[in-house]
Amino acid sequence: MIKASEMNGCLKGYLVQQAADIAIEKILFDSRKISHPATSLFVPLISDRRNAHTYIHEVYQAGVRCFLVSEDINVALLPGAWIIKVSDTLAAVQKLSAYYRAKFHIPIIGITGSNGKTVIKEWLYQLLEKDYRIVRSPKSFNSQIGVPISVWLLRPDTQLALFEAGISQAGEMERLEKMVKPTIGIFSNIGESHNEGFLNIRHKINEKLLLFKNCDTLIYNKDYHELHDCILQLAAHSKNNLDKEIQLLEWSRKSEALLQITSIEKANGHSTIQASYHGNTIELCIPFIDEASIENCIHCWLTLLHLGVPQKEMNQRFEKLHPVAMRLELIKGINHCTLINDSYNSDVSSFSIALDFLIQQNQHDTKTVILSDILQSGRDNELYDEVAELLKQKKLKD
Repeated sequence: MIKASEMNGCLKGYLVQQAADIAIEKILFDSRKISHPATSLFVPLISDRRNAHTYIHEVYQAGVRCFLVSEDINVALLPGAWIIKVSDTLAAVQKLSAYYRAKFHIPIIGITGSNGKTVIKEWLYQLLEKDYRIVRSPKSFNSQIGVPISVWLLRPDTQLALFEAGISQAGEMERLEKMVKPTIGIFSNIGESHNEGFLNIRHKINEKLLLFKNCDTLIYNKDYHELHDCILQLAAHSKNNLDKEIQLLEWSRKSEALLQITSIEKANGHSTIQASYHGNTIELCIPFIDEASIENCIHCWLTLLHLGVPQKEMNQRFEKLHPVAMRLELIKGINHCTLINDSYNSDVSSFSIALDFLIQQNQHDTKTVILSDILQSGRDNELYDEVAELLKQKKLKD
């Protein structure tokens, strides 16, 4: 927690009104979601559609007594409240969140990539909850607003944190990195989501890699060749210019790696993955057969190996993993139909994974694909030719 009296020293804003000191434990952006008013800091944001300063009095009436503002307000309506004025409320709360994060000296796992961030985070929580008191990002809170909310969940008894970070354009990750400051990084994969916000694929990778510029360890799949090249450049820059060595823990299905996957056998809804690790043959059985889940599980596997979880416990833990909603969600529909909801991502890579998952469902003779616009690809001309080719390859009708 942070005392209200600490905040202005950190933010160096203008202290409009001072009151009895209170402990801040929660960041509040939405006036409709007030749960712990006495320990909440309300941060009104301004967008094209809404200026949340108009809700300050309503929030005050609900019991909140600490406010960051960027406009002049009528303090006579807010007796007994802390009010600090700054030029930009979002930038200020991000700075405050970075200050709060710095109070904790525990392992922080930061996760980024095009797909799989939330699944990896949730599965790591399931796999490690018996070993640590864990704080994790709620749902997919990985944005400029979501990350501050996540960071403020940290408590004095937290032993491990799992935070995901997502960006859609250049310049965003540097702000997230200051709040997350991961000690261990996981780069899930690289795909076409949000291509329109970057010059090219390497630009996007390097922007995402900014999350890990100060981390101690980075876990990734070296089979994404451009990702592998960019990570090697990051590590070299860190060693040569910052005198800091990032430990690279890579896995691969195609070439030599720390965790080298030698075979994957699928049967009866399970996959048995065999690998070489530090010269030893190890094996993992997981209750999934789709490629996305296999990739996400391998990231988790290497993370647990790094954290020292005994290999003999792995199969028992992974066997209990359950699917995470929001990604390839299987729902019972009307008229004996089954719906696969893959609306969480909208790019060609995730579409291909979803088609593989659809093909594996054998409970129905007829399979139908319903498509919306793919808005995050950054491509226009060849995009739907590729979609049509994928449908043809999988022998499906749109």
